[in-house]
Amino acid sequence: MASLIRFLRHLWADAGDVRRKLDSAALQRLEQLVSESEGRHSGEICLCVEAALPLSYLWRQFRQRLSVEEIVHQRALSQFGKLRVWDTEHNNGVLIYLQLTEHRVEVIADRGLSRQLASNRWQAAVEAMRPALQAGQLEQALATAVKSVGNALEAHFPLDPDAPRTDGDELPNRPVVQ
Repeated sequence: MASLIRFLRHLWADAGDVRRKLDSAALQRLEQLVSESEGRHSGEICLCVEAALPLSYLWRQFRQRLSVEEIVHQRALSQFGKLRVWDTEHNNGVLIYLQLTEHRVEVIADRGLSRQLASNRWQAAVEAMRPALQAGQLEQALATAVKSVGNALEAHFPLDPDAPRTDGDELPNRPVVQ
């Protein structure tokens, strides 16, 4: 029965649900926050908010008896590749993925940053945003995550304020809504 309810929740959810919770002004503010953060480090931050899991993931969860956590993690990894977060000059892209229907967050860092930070660092970012997420304050939750990830990137990949940034802005700063 729980699987059927989960299936129906995902079937009814769409990008419009995300846009009702994150209007264009909120997306603009998040875009600006990412841009400001990237002005202090050479990393790239990508925000992705997805209303529902594709049916193929729900079917995979059912067939393979995977946990919701595992299926959301697999989807986040897929989005990491699809959005080309892995394809940055210094291998220091970070995806902040929010799965709206499941109320789950994944932070996935590319290998250049993963070598320098313990994986529990990202868990701390997820935990920091949990209160706002539980209160339904998606913009605040995502802003908290951007700040946390930005601080980590600034510590390990700082920009020299006197030197021009040579790698450009490799990923869009606007949150991806699906």
